[in-house]
Amino acid sequence: MTSDDRDPTSVADPDEPGPRSSHVAARSERKHLPVWQETILLLGIALVLAIVIKALFVQAFYIPSESMEPGLVKNDRILVQKVSYWFGGSPQRGDVVVFKDPGGWLNAEESAGPTNTAAKLFSKVGLYPSGGHLVKRVIGVEGDVIKCCDDQGRLMVNGQPLEEKQYARLGGADCYGPMPAGRSHCSWQVGPVPAGHVFVMGDNRNNSADSTVHMCLRSDRDCTKNPYVDVSDVVGKVFVLLWPSDHFGFLHRPATFADVPDPS
Repeated sequence: MTSDDRDPTSVADPDEPGPRSSHVAARSERKHLPVWQETILLLGIALVLAIVIKALFVQAFYIPSESMEPGLVKNDRILVQKVSYWFGGSPQRGDVVVFKDPGGWLNAEESAGPTNTAAKLFSKVGLYPSGGHLVKRVIGVEGDVIKCCDDQGRLMVNGQPLEEKQYARLGGADCYGPMPAGRSHCSWQVGPVPAGHVFVMGDNRNNSADSTVHMCLRSDRDCTKNPYVDVSDVVGKVFVLLWPSDHFGFLHRPATFADVPDPS
């Protein structure tokens, strides 16, 4: 075999143009975006992520009144998670939920939300609390019958009394389910809760415009009030008290609701 028959093996001259050197040269000639363009791009990505997070996972709200004291105080900032109610999940007894105003539950001030331009913009993407929502605790779910009250002033759900001293405030009332002045103060019953709805109450039981304010009693004639909240109006479950920082903490469902039997 002669040297002419062997496969030629050669080493490319680095100074001589070729496919590899052309690729390296082209890559090295790429220019970075100007700082201002990179900043706009990053802000755009952050905005898209914020919108996705708000729509699917977590949203910020604030406590609009004193109705959830002592645990949640007016103007506290909270985070609401939506994952628990995915794939057929629904609010459970004891959950603190945020929901849209069913109609006439809020006054004009409470419905207004943020007023300045920046706050309005941030509220659209879930980075600032929005108005037009309420925060209450779920007391009854589909099929439940809620009664006020036993001889110790405790609410009863499906006949089971609730021990609520840990989180609820009487506020001068004689029971944990007082009605507004001029009505049967601690003696009422409501339910069964319709399918797809919940019955809600504030933890500050004597200072909360909740389901008890919007229910009809047997003595009412031609009453068209609706005390129930449509589950489709529920945004999600409160899981973090975010601000002020000295109140920071996670919210959990009170153990007393675990003892409530299913509706018969």
